[in-house]
Amino acid sequence: MHHRAPAPSRRTLLTVTAAAAAAAVTGAFAPTAHAETNAASDDLALRRIIDRMSLEEKVGQLFVMRVYGHSATAPDQADVDANLAEIGVRTAAELVERYHVGGIIYFTWAHNTRDPQQIAELSNGIQQAALARPTPVPVLISTDQEHGIVCRVGKPATLLPGAMALGAGGSHADARKAAQIAGEELAAIGIRQNYAPVADVNVNPANPVIGVRSFGSDPQAVAGLVAAQVKGYQQAGVAATSKHFPGHGDTAVDSHYGLPTITHTREQWAELDAPPFRAAIDAGIDSIMTAHIVVPALDPSEDPATLSRPILTGILREQLGYDGVVVTDSLGMEGVRTKYGDERVPVLALKAGVDQLLNPPRLDVAWNAVLAAVRAGELTEARLDESILRILRLKAKLGLFRQAYATRAGVERVVGSESHLAHADRIAEATTTLLLNEDGFLPLSPATHRSVLVVGADPASPSGTTGPPTTTLATALTELGFSATALSTGITPTATKIEEAVAAAGGKDVVLVGTYNVSATSPQRTLVARLVATGVPVVTVAIRNPYDVARLGGQRASLASYSWTDVELRAAVRVLAGRAAPRGRLPVPVQDASDPTKVLHPVGYGLSYTR
Repeated sequence: MHHRAPAPSRRTLLTVTAAAAAAAVTGAFAPTAHAETNAASDDLALRRIIDRMSLEEKVGQLFVMRVYGHSATAPDQADVDANLAEIGVRTAAELVERYHVGGIIYFTWAHNTRDPQQIAELSNGIQQAALARPTPVPVLISTDQEHGIVCRVGKPATLLPGAMALGAGGSHADARKAAQIAGEELAAIGIRQNYAPVADVNVNPANPVIGVRSFGSDPQAVAGLVAAQVKGYQQAGVAATSKHFPGHGDTAVDSHYGLPTITHTREQWAELDAPPFRAAIDAGIDSIMTAHIVVPALDPSEDPATLSRPILTGILREQLGYDGVVVTDSLGMEGVRTKYGDERVPVLALKAGVDQLLNPPRLDVAWNAVLAAVRAGELTEARLDESILRILRLKAKLGLFRQAYATRAGVERVVGSESHLAHADRIAEATTTLLLNEDGFLPLSPATHRSVLVVGADPASPSGTTGPPTTTLATALTELGFSATALSTGITPTATKIEEAVAAAGGKDVVLVGTYNVSATSPQRTLVARLVATGVPVVTVAIRNPYDVARLGGQRASLASYSWTDVELRAAVRVLAGRAAPRGRLPVPVQDASDPTKVLHPVGYGLSYTR
């Protein structure tokens, strides 16, 4: 039987003072927070920490790993079992102790993100374990909080419009403010590296993995918004991460499940894919994430970019002059595992120029492979030291050596504050795009179209805390004086569900249909056609990709919201009801469904209400 020391109480962990945190790293490093800090003397202090590390500690600093559980020391038994099965440790604290990991990534599915105070406590427990080690180095805790359709921390944290919505808004100030709010809330709960903003230029409407995660299809517009978000995260004291280098915007394959090939020439890459990454570097980006994609024009060996020295060292480091942290995309994704085994991948990534190895499928295999490569002379310890220095510089820049802990008061003051929520509503309102409005059918008024049926797709909430979309839309309409009822018909409505929706439309003044990535064969097209045939006016709102309007016919009006989180759906309803003007403009072209060489709606298209 294993006896465990009692876990520190929530109150203890969340009220650690700055002085106590500083004491925990005495003798390690405590740089000043001022711009005039002497970089050379800081590096000297950091190198002293590296010199004190064993080889095993050095290898550990390179890894950013997942871990199951809401607590660093006392997770639920199911999470203990998952950790033992996948990592060979019971808890996050044991993960830090055994593998000396330099970073930990939070996921909703790993039960890391129940609520803000719990997340802060988890972060503090991880830091406490790291700072109790013989060489005390704080952990860099990260997550994918892109907002929009990729979001790990949900309500009561502020949820903000995603990238393509911000692209539709077109405001650098709003993009910067959104990142600042996102960053402040992450920092308050101990997450100091965010894998955002996405710098991919979505030039392929069929892209299955990026889509609305991109700001748009125009490289210069995307570059401006990426730079704005980098500045917003910097203001908040969070490391932004532009991804996925050298550019994942023109793929028809999802790199989670396969290895995509980008056929751009070097000239096309420089024109289409490179500008947002250049802008991020110029803005002082702290980390850049690699893509598991093959770009033969950049590396004829056809190694995935994550493992490509010509791409990561030749182009990113030498050509673009980037000397910040390079982090891999998840090493558990099929795209990076297709060509080489899990033992070779981390070693090849380091040889290519990577600093942080993210989420390998088997940490023991990856960690031991790096250790063995150093002992065999394939990797030098000096090469490890280069990456560790970059990682420690980032930790120092973020102030983690001075204060690694979150506080209860900070969480309560910052996360989901009234000011942040109001900004999110304001920013979202400027993103809703009106794509069709036959005979000025919109805006709707409760006086003329009081009775509304809301049907459509109810995809799972990106953060697990919002929706379902049909209910959110109906509730928002009811709050504005309409009488609205919701009927979920799903992403692939059955014949029975379609008949149910047609029957429910009887006697209604209008039907609102939430559509989700309508394809040529989607039964969502049948649903809309059957509802149109009832004679009741139909309005559609695309709750993900804005391309749906090209595959539907007969509706009186169409809107695009770019995501189905509550903040964007409520904004769409305010536009629908005339409480807000439609100001969003398409950041991507919508092609004609019957002839993809024709553009139905160009970039910049968006209707307004005429008075």
